[in-house]
Amino acid sequence: MKNFATFIVFLFLYNFGFAQSGPQIKIHQEENTVDYGKVYKSSDNGIRSFTFTNTGDAPLSINGIQSTASCTILYKPSGAIPPGKSDRIDIKYSMVPGPIRKTITLETNAVNYEEGRVPLKIKGEILSN
Repeated sequence: MKNFATFIVFLFLYNFGFAQSGPQIKIHQEENTVDYGKVYKSSDNGIRSFTFTNTGDAPLSINGIQSTASCTILYKPSGAIPPGKSDRIDIKYSMVPGPIRKTITLETNAVNYEEGRVPLKIKGEILSN
């Protein structure tokens, strides 16, 4: 019985350690949010970037991006991001006057987000001229 309990403890510790390795994404914007602030539609092109670093020990892949109809993805990495390297996601908001409260979801192989789904938020207010 003692050997069985030791085996269970070993198995638990092994799985816990394994779960911590792999690709991990760290978004450089505070709270994964880009804040447009208050901007005028005529003076802003609506383009912003989310920058991130792979802080894990395996290549990070971005498998897909889900965005709303008012956001366009201008750039996303085409290949895997090696450990320790940084890249970006460029978005363009349609600049419709009014408040902005949108979420873009990255589908990744990152182990530090549930199911690898990383929420990116944009907020602010677009003012008419």
